Amino acid sequence: MSPVIPIRQENSAGCQSPEVVQERGQREVFCGLTGIIWLHRKIQDAFFLVVGSRTCAHLIQSAAGVMIFAEPRFGTAIIDERDLAGLADANEELDRVVTELLERRPDIKLLFLVGSCPSEVIKLDLSRAAYRLNTQFGSSVNVLNYSGSGIETTFTQGEDACLAAIVPTLPAKKSEGKKLLVVGTLADVVEDQFRNLFNKMGIVDVDFFPPRRSTEMPSVGPGTEFLLAQPFLADTARELEALGAKHLPAPFPLGAMGTSAWLEQAAKSFGVSDNTFAATIEAPKKRALHALAKHRVELNGKKIFFFPDSQLEIPLARFLHTELGMQLSEVGTPYLHRRHLEAELQQIPASTRIVEGQDVDEQLDRCRAAAPDLVVCGLGLANPLEAEGFTTKWAIELVFTPIQGFEQAGDLAGLFSRPLIRRLKLVA
Repeated sequence: MSPVIPIRQENSAGCQSPEVVQERGQREVFCGLTGIIWLHRKIQDAFFLVVGSRTCAHLIQSAAGVMIFAEPRFGTAIIDERDLAGLADANEELDRVVTELLERRPDIKLLFLVGSCPSEVIKLDLSRAAYRLNTQFGSSVNVLNYSGSGIETTFTQGEDACLAAIVPTLPAKKSEGKKLLVVGTLADVVEDQFRNLFNKMGIVDVDFFPPRRSTEMPSVGPGTEFLLAQPFLADTARELEALGAKHLPAPFPLGAMGTSAWLEQAAKSFGVSDNTFAATIEAPKKRALHALAKHRVELNGKKIFFFPDSQLEIPLARFLHTELGMQLSEVGTPYLHRRHLEAELQQIPASTRIVEGQDVDEQLDRCRAAAPDLVVCGLGLANPLEAEGFTTKWAIELVFTPIQGFEQAGDLAGLFSRPLIRRLKLVA
């Protein structure tokens, strides 16, 4: 049996937060390579070259649903038996693949060499490879590297590793004034909505990271204040703070109340008046509350159980409990950054069991005992749980779907109400 370690919360604000229990056992998560699926869509002139096995290639292609005639902005440099046996020089092979890629795709301006379990097993130094390739191609393309290995990580940490690799290359902020930086990959439509709201408040010097093109990287330095749009960016935040940027602690922009509180932190820091802030969010917040009302009818009082998967679990639990009235049976999360999630934790009932890490067999037993109305879990657990009669929601869908902001609040709630409605129709 794996150790179960209770961790008592430090509550600087004086409110009682739930106790967090750590589990260290068998886990059920995707690897960090999966983050490429949304990153390659966001940074439109970047290419992600996975240095890995055929299994890595199949994972990425399956997750992205790539058709045979598509020309995506990612690929795999296959490590085969000759590489593993040391019969071929992996660095020479990698240089050849990159050269051929850049000759065929001159539109690539930012190239990521993405490490995997196989590349780490053979100790292939991708940081040195990136330096070497930058020397060769630096005038036309910037080459960076990060690890997407699934060893001791969960899949959203792929984005964190990617953005953390970019931060040291960001231009230094030259002006002395304050600027706002929103950190975390957002759908373009959500980015446009947030930019519009900030501009209406009078916050016009605002950038989003990552940007849509590598040539539009934001400058960072003292005077930069950043909001996290995703809860899984601990390393990226640390790199930004090392450059002098200041983190604005806030709940994450999920739901009407979460989005309001997130925007309010920026408004307070940039001196926006209460009246201006209230007028700016009045209409979109009203639309969000109206959209949530019909889903609250379906979800109010229902019990939900979260298996650890994406690190979105704590903000989602807060949203479902405070805005839709759901009861939290258990909230599991792969990793919990307490400083970034403090505002979320204080809105979750102190009686809620929160588990950091996983022992999947133990957690399955607790799930069966709790008999929740809805289970949020990874693909590997969903079908077996459905066969046992549970109603499930695929956790990965919550990462691939635009869920942040006022206009997406109803869509986010619908991701949880639809499985319950479907179950009722099936048993009717």
